[in-house]
Amino acid sequence: MGDVYIVGIDMVKFSKTAGVGPEVLGAEAALNALEEAQVTIRDIDTLYAGSVFSMNIAQRVQKQLGQTGIPTASVSNACATGATAFREAMFSVKAGAAKIALAVGCEVMPRGLLGGAGDSEGITTEGLMGSATMPAVFGEAGQEHAAKYGTTFAQFAKVSVKNHHHSTMNPKSIYQKETPLEEVMQSEMIAYPITKLMCSVNVDGAAAAVVMGEEEVKRRGLMDRAVRVRASALATDPFQTRNPMMHDVNSVTQLAAKWAYEQSGLGPEDLDLVELHDCFATAELLHYENLGLCGPGEAGRMIDDGETALGGRIPVNVSGGLLSKGHPIAATGLANLYELSCHLRGTAGARQVSGARIGLAHVVGLGTVSAVHILEKAN
Repeated sequence: MGDVYIVGIDMVKFSKTAGVGPEVLGAEAALNALEEAQVTIRDIDTLYAGSVFSMNIAQRVQKQLGQTGIPTASVSNACATGATAFREAMFSVKAGAAKIALAVGCEVMPRGLLGGAGDSEGITTEGLMGSATMPAVFGEAGQEHAAKYGTTFAQFAKVSVKNHHHSTMNPKSIYQKETPLEEVMQSEMIAYPITKLMCSVNVDGAAAAVVMGEEEVKRRGLMDRAVRVRASALATDPFQTRNPMMHDVNSVTQLAAKWAYEQSGLGPEDLDLVELHDCFATAELLHYENLGLCGPGEAGRMIDDGETALGGRIPVNVSGGLLSKGHPIAATGLANLYELSCHLRGTAGARQVSGARIGLAHVVGLGTVSAVHILEKAN
């Protein structure tokens, strides 16, 4: 099986829409990706599209683009939905079932807090064993790290300071605003140690990618814009005795990262930048360690020393991350791949990571699933 390349990729500016369906946002991102790849919907052999909150999204997006009779499939896989749609499109090409495939992730988000007990029969653990709302889950995870390694409230808050600063250089981020450390720490407390400015932004959005095999890329003369997919890993959380009561937000990412590094023949020391799942500020520090960017207990030092800021040893979330760019769940995985592709092509503008050749994209969704992709500059 040969290499697969991204030849067209785009995301719409994340925002809060009114009266716009997710299929419209998805079609907009897809049309831009198709144009960049110099193809139309008539050239696409298969389409995968993802949404968490909308049914039959692939068929709905296809109707916006043109109904050519190709096979399509709708994907829903928690926060890994967009990454999963991309992975399915990639493997269709890799397996020889398609020459050109399109992946789309699009979401119009419900308003309000995500997570919680939901509908269940019998006794729910909500309220008996803590809370399953997402801020509470990641607040608890941060507290575990703090208890084990001494990580401080200020160190978690510095993640937001960094990512909000990065977003000022990203025109597709919903927020482009500096937030000094004191402002982050003094904003409304949601679930200690997470304040309001340490939570990801509930927004609508879409992203899309066109993928081709190497032979097709060369035949069409597109290698100058191609980005090679070096690894694609998708993992679910192995059972632990804590699972029925409390999520482990770490182990599934550790497993996906392990597989991605093994596939690519690379390690964390080879990465030039990372776009990871900072759904809350606590999560980013945890994932420094889960992805092997530092050793256990060293994440607080990394943020203190500026190693993950633009210009640092390993820049993380120079897009502004979910904290500032926004988190339309199904679009996030593809949006992370878009950000990496911009840097590997040298088109990221003021936030460009100099000399970037290898990038890692990561998402994690609770229930629990994680996807890790490693991309490489092709030329």
